[in-house]
Amino acid sequence: MWEPAWDLWALLALGAFAWFWYDSLRARERAVALGRTACERDRLQFLDDTVECVRTRPARDDQGRMVLRRIYRFEFSDNGNNRRQGEIVMLGTQVESLTMEPFLLL
Repeated sequence: MWEPAWDLWALLALGAFAWFWYDSLRARERAVALGRTACERDRLQFLDDTVECVRTRPARDDQGRMVLRRIYRFEFSDNGNNRRQGEIVMLGTQVESLTMEPFLLL
């Protein structure tokens, strides 16, 4: 009697992990593209061509659905000799905000 229940729970846990992994990859790819685009727009260097997820928390979107709020950090340079920080906040698959440290316009 307990065997099928454990199998079901294991299958549900595996499915939840697969969904989380896939959703995280999609959100990260979108954050990388947003960081790259923001840097290109302002003629900055998008360093390391990557973002780092620093926080993931459940939150509610505008429709009241539970989604994940992810905060990504990235680094950019305005002159090639320094590193400045940027941050992208994603609510589900939507961008909530994109902020960057002050930089010099060249």
